[in-house]
Amino acid sequence: MEVNEFLKLRTAFIRRHYETATGPFREVIRKIEAEEDPYEPPYSEDAEPAFLEEWMEAKTSLEVVGATCVSMLSEALKLYFKTWERELDIECQIALKTEFKKGFVNGYKSCFGHLLKTDWSDCPADWDVIEQIALARNDAQHAKQIHDIGLEHSPTIREKYPMPFFLSDVEKRMIEMDQTLDPHWFGLSLVVTAETLDEATRQVETLAAWMEKPLFDVKYGRR
Repeated sequence: MEVNEFLKLRTAFIRRHYETATGPFREVIRKIEAEEDPYEPPYSEDAEPAFLEEWMEAKTSLEVVGATCVSMLSEALKLYFKTWERELDIECQIALKTEFKKGFVNGYKSCFGHLLKTDWSDCPADWDVIEQIALARNDAQHAKQIHDIGLEHSPTIREKYPMPFFLSDVEKRMIEMDQTLDPHWFGLSLVVTAETLDEATRQVETLAAWMEKPLFDVKYGRR
């Protein structure tokens, strides 16, 4: 089985799904900002911009779709690992229970690292991004506030990742200006943009492509 080819079918679907699902919300935002029908602002002396509620709802919808796609990407990566685990007749989660308690990415990284006899230093994929895909999936599935549909990172995210990958530009600038900002007090939004989703997907594809041949070699006793 060419596991990587099946993974690429999933990642291609995720890219298409994001583009299609976000289209209506991006169009609402564009029309509001361009003041196009039906969002032509009426005369008002109110300082609040017209259609602010509609703009905010469309923006939140973009973020929810992005988080959904990251969750799908995380599951695609897990399926890639689990499929090779089955193909090689190994049981990573049983052999490395302690490692898996730190997350499935950490567990499979250790398991396949032992199997392929690699410390991953020659792997072109960015493990920091890959690990944050799984973390983002977990945070997206566990909302923090009932009154806010927006998504947030776990308060501990910056203990390992001082500049989280899935973050709004505004919050990135805040952290750049003040590295001491404590997310336990103000929270960090989990924001998946088209650009960060594309890069995260590329990193998953890069990892799988790099692993595929060595894993085939192990399966057929060529190493």
